[in-house]
Amino acid sequence: MSRLALRNAFGATGIVLAGAAAYLCFWPIPAQPVAWRVSPSVGYVGAYAPNTRLSGLQLIALGKEHGPEHMAIGPDGKLYAAMTSGSLLRMEPDGSRQQAFANTGGRVLGFAFDADGQMIAADAIRGLLRIAPNGQATVLADHAGPGDPVRYADGVVVAPDGTIYFTDASQRFAPAEHGSTLEASILDILEQSATGRVLAYDPATRKVRIVAHGFSFANGIALSSDGHSLFVAETGRYRIWKIEARASDIDIAGASPQARILLDNLPGYPDNLMRGQGGRIWVGLFKPRSAAADSLAEWPFLRAMLLRLPRAWLPLGKPYGHVFAIDETGRITADLQDPNSAYPATTGATETADRLYIHSLQAPAIGWLRR
Repeated sequence: MSRLALRNAFGATGIVLAGAAAYLCFWPIPAQPVAWRVSPSVGYVGAYAPNTRLSGLQLIALGKEHGPEHMAIGPDGKLYAAMTSGSLLRMEPDGSRQQAFANTGGRVLGFAFDADGQMIAADAIRGLLRIAPNGQATVLADHAGPGDPVRYADGVVVAPDGTIYFTDASQRFAPAEHGSTLEASILDILEQSATGRVLAYDPATRKVRIVAHGFSFANGIALSSDGHSLFVAETGRYRIWKIEARASDIDIAGASPQARILLDNLPGYPDNLMRGQGGRIWVGLFKPRSAAADSLAEWPFLRAMLLRLPRAWLPLGKPYGHVFAIDETGRITADLQDPNSAYPATTGATETADRLYIHSLQAPAIGWLRR
């Protein structure tokens, strides 16, 4: 190769590298990452010591549906499951006689039933919904107030007095605007602006109250046995909170006697919270923590660069099946793991007298264990 040709080749390579560097550093992205402090992960030790108790799940096929992100037994004794397609399936507890109960046209991530037997659903696209027994969906709340939209409804629970508590995972990133619930959650967790919140809807007044804000992706929610406290999964910072249900617009970043961390420094990203048998609360860990991701906590510029890369390159942690149960003091009472993650993306667990159903964001089937 001539000297001129070499010079041209080096020049072209330089231009490509300069272009790549400019792209990684300056290409516009929707997120504006901020620095935050993360505690070093202690990993799978103590109550989370590795085991294979979640291996060998039995499966309930779902036909063309997939992603049973949330499941619950309805007042009619049927098993209900929310799918990626927007469908809510209804079936016998053994998975037989499946039928589409409703389709919201969005993506339901959590639901519960009120005293009248109607489903109350947190739809990430549409907001807080009531779904009648005939499958008709009505929007209860898609704003917390004038000019304050609910952008990412996620978990929901109905209190004995009828109050509906639900999480708005992010005020920054709405799945409707970013293509999917997963993409919006990635943007929110990598940004770490902590705009998630817990909201309360009063059916009598049809008004929404902000209970607490400042969560890095507010996710699953459960009610205490006395109805006075809420348990909230903060996915982006690996912890679970206990908050007074009567609280009003408290900032969890400040010291408040109405909010405290119940479990901190979890080995993975907490997702759904579900009441089970014997007072248990089941927690699903969607993925284990990534040391690479944690190392970037105080380097927002590098996290911004990551968001310019293909999503498959993100350090999101290897697949690992994991659900565990706690009591209301935060003590671990059960821990089930599958290091091989044969059943992917475990987001929670629904416990009945004879079965434990495992939720998943991606699986084409419902996994379950006999109790």
